[in-house]
Amino acid sequence: MLKRVFVAPDPGRARLRFAARGVLGIGLAVVVCGLAGHSLPGAVTGGLAALLALFTVTDPTVRGQAVTTALLPVVGLPVLTAAAGLHDLPVARDLAFLAVVGAGVYARRWGPRGHSLGVFAFMTFFVAQFLHATAGQLPELYAAVLLSVLTAAAVRFGAWCYERRLPPATVPAAPAGTGLARVTTRQAVQATAGAGFALVVGQLVSGQRWYWAVGATWWIFVNTASRGETLVRGFRRVLGTVLGIGLGFLVAVPVHGAPVATAVLVAAAVFGIFYSAAVSYTWMMLCVTLLAELLYGLLGVLSPGLLALRLAETGVGALGAALAVLFVLPVTTHATTDAWIQRALRCVHACTAEAAARLAGSATADPAPRVAELEQLLGRVRLSVAPLVHPLNPMPARKARARRVLALLDECAREIRGLVAVAADPEASHDARLAAACWRVEAAVEALTAGRSEDLHHPAETAAEGALAHLHGLERALAELAEPLRSPSGSRLVGA
Repeated sequence: MLKRVFVAPDPGRARLRFAARGVLGIGLAVVVCGLAGHSLPGAVTGGLAALLALFTVTDPTVRGQAVTTALLPVVGLPVLTAAAGLHDLPVARDLAFLAVVGAGVYARRWGPRGHSLGVFAFMTFFVAQFLHATAGQLPELYAAVLLSVLTAAAVRFGAWCYERRLPPATVPAAPAGTGLARVTTRQAVQATAGAGFALVVGQLVSGQRWYWAVGATWWIFVNTASRGETLVRGFRRVLGTVLGIGLGFLVAVPVHGAPVATAVLVAAAVFGIFYSAAVSYTWMMLCVTLLAELLYGLLGVLSPGLLALRLAETGVGALGAALAVLFVLPVTTHATTDAWIQRALRCVHACTAEAAARLAGSATADPAPRVAELEQLLGRVRLSVAPLVHPLNPMPARKARARRVLALLDECAREIRGLVAVAADPEASHDARLAAACWRVEAAVEALTAGRSEDLHHPAETAAEGALAHLHGLERALAELAEPLRSPSGSRLVGA
């Protein structure tokens, strides 16, 4: 895990800039709340609002990100009002919390903006429970949220908008075979059921900290699309919490809320959350747990017993999520994985066609956006296949097949990148051999995605020419993909 976080590639230092800007924006938001005379609960609320504004807003364009950021208080403040107003009405509060859970997950059908607004709504209700907010505190909390989102926006879109120098991010839509609307509907029901279990059992464990269990269930469902992904994410959340609690005994408990030391450690924890999120959910959860412990230290309630209670509530939340994805409208790992693999293969087809047109002299052909889309799709394939390659997977044959598929898809991506680089050379020429090889690649993709059983062409020799060499390499990778994708195990890849 250490290697995965600290040695993982960071092209353009994107993760480093993302983390550094997060620390800067959240730090400034807390300072602004302090200068405005807000209490510690107000500063905590503002810091969380800034964190969410900088962390969860992922629209592909800067303009879209700005619009979503502006909408955060529009969604969050009514939820905060409801949470505080229902503080003394437990049954109504619990039902409202479950409604927010379901609506927040269902909103993912509207893409990154729906996801961001759903997360902000949920976390606004959550922080009201964390702080035991009442109606009398609402004016201060409103001001903290507005000031902090405004400060975060000033940092993100004014002082340090590095995204303006980058091409718009490619966000692939869910494959048609899965259906985004269908999956989000199922997940909304699953999340609500899992959160209901966590809420009831969590209150039996602790009448004061029950919301930790609901929070654990919620975050386990974020960025997952199948029961396998959700189960793996639940395991990683529990593991990250265990590690974070162990670190808390060494760091947060001895500090015991000392302002300067706590501020330094909070900044380090925030940096860790942003820096590790893209590569390790376990490490991100370690940092989240440490951040929560430091905040409880500032509030003067941190103790070893509280840490043990957090672990118990996290376990309840993970159990609720597991039961929900196993028994409530389950979305199989196979259905999701197979759909994403087919999307990746069709993108290989599109990349090859664009590169071939470019080599043929077309002035409008541009394979670069397709290559960026392919990278995004391969990321989704890796996420979907993660349950199959997990160390705890008890089925070695399926694990080996899944690893083989990932390796061959990565090889396809390498050959595509090489082909596109050659096609970008204005001196590159096109001949009949290139046209024939491109046609064979397209035919191979069509055979794989249609599930046809014919043998695929396997080049016997490696071509000397650059473009032809990459096309032959692509043909070989596609031909070798046929065996693991067509293996008769109940499904083309996972049989589950």
